[in-house]
Amino acid sequence: MPLAVYILGFGIFTQGTSEFMLSGLLPTLADDLGVSIPDAGLLISAFAVGMVVGAPLLTVATLNWPRRTALVALQGVFVAAHVVGALAPGYGVLFATRVVSALAYAGFWGVAVTTAVALVPAEARSKAVAVVGGGLTLATIVGVPAGTVLSQFSGWRAAFWAVAAATVVSLLSTLVAVPAAGADERPRSVRAELRGMARPQLWLSYAVTAFTFGAVIVTFSYLAPVLTDVSGLPERWVPAVLALFGVGGLLGLVIGGRTAAGHPLATLAWGLGALVIASALLALTARHLAVTIPLVFLLGLAGYVTNPTLQARVFPLAPDAPTLAGATNTSAFNVGNTLAPMLGGLAIDAGFGFASVAWVGAALGAAGCAAVFWAGRLQRADRAGAAVPPAVRETPEPRPAPAGPGL
Repeated sequence: MPLAVYILGFGIFTQGTSEFMLSGLLPTLADDLGVSIPDAGLLISAFAVGMVVGAPLLTVATLNWPRRTALVALQGVFVAAHVVGALAPGYGVLFATRVVSALAYAGFWGVAVTTAVALVPAEARSKAVAVVGGGLTLATIVGVPAGTVLSQFSGWRAAFWAVAAATVVSLLSTLVAVPAAGADERPRSVRAELRGMARPQLWLSYAVTAFTFGAVIVTFSYLAPVLTDVSGLPERWVPAVLALFGVGGLLGLVIGGRTAAGHPLATLAWGLGALVIASALLALTARHLAVTIPLVFLLGLAGYVTNPTLQARVFPLAPDAPTLAGATNTSAFNVGNTLAPMLGGLAIDAGFGFASVAWVGAALGAAGCAAVFWAGRLQRADRAGAAVPPAVRETPEPRPAPAGPGL
C-alpha cells in the first residue's frame, strides 16, 4: 500500500477527531460561552449539516484542481477555521467556524477517497478505502478521548489548538507523500460526472450507506446514557467501553477491507444482519451489564465491517463520475449521521427510554438489508441482460404469417 494512502488516513484522523470531540467538550464549552448544553449541541448538528452539503459542493468546486492541491487547500481552510474557533469570542463565531470546518473536511473526504483509489490497482481499492476510513475509527479510539482529557486540564480551546496543529502536520505530510497530478488526472467535466451519476444502482447504494451508518450512529450517540442509566455502569468506565466500540470498529474495517473486493453484497448483507441482531439484543438486555459490554464490541465490529464496501462500491457503479460519486457517498454517510440521532431522540422523548435507540438502529439496519437484497436483484438482472447476445436482444421474434382466406 503506498505511503500516500496512509497519509490520507492520517488526514481523516486529525479532522475526524474534531468531528466527534465536541461530545466530550459540551459541558465546559457551554459554561465558558454562556449558553445551554442543547445550544452547544447544535454545534455538532452544524458540523453534520456542513458535511452533507460540503461534500458534493466542494468536490464540484475543486473538480479540475490537481488532487494534491485540493487536499492541501482544504486542510488549510480547516486549520484556519480551527484557529479562529480557538480564539472565538462568542458562540456565533464558533458556530460559523464549525460550518466552515465541516465544508472543508467534507471536501477533503471526497478527494482523499478518490485519490486513494487512483493510487492502487483495482483489486486493492477496498483495502485502500479501509485504510483511509480507518483514520476516522482511530479518531474515535484515540483522538476523541485525548481531546476530552486535554480539555479537562487546559480548557476546550486547547483541544481546538491541538486539532489545528495535528492537521498542519497532516498538510505538510500530504505535500511530501501525495504525488503531483498524474496521467489519470485529465480535465474533468461537471456535466460528464453528473451524467455518470444517473444509475439506479448508485443511488440505491447511497441509500444503503445512509441506512447502515444511521443504524450504527443512532445507538452510539446515546451509548453513554444507556450504559450509565440503564446498564448501571459507573461513569468513569464509559470512555473504556466507548473505546471497546472503537476496537470492534477497527477490527471490522480490517475484515471488511479483505472481503469487500470479492464479495461486496455478501459483506453488506452479513454485516447488516449482525448489526440488526446486535441492536435488538442490546435493546432487550440493556439492563444486564455483562451482556451489554460484549454487544457494544459487536456493534462496532458489525457496523464498520461494511464501511470499505460502502466506500468502494460506488466507484465501479459510476466509472464516469469518480470524484462526485465518492463525494456524494460522504454526504450519504452524514445523512445517516444527522437523521438517525434525531430519530433516536424522538424515541426517547416519546417515553420509550434510552434503550429504545437500539430498536431504532435495528429498524434502520433492517431497511438497509432490504436495500441490499434489492441491489442484488438489480445486479443479477444486469448480468443476465449483459449475457444475452445483442442480436438476440434486438431482433424481434418472427411472427407466424396470417392464414389466407379459405385455409
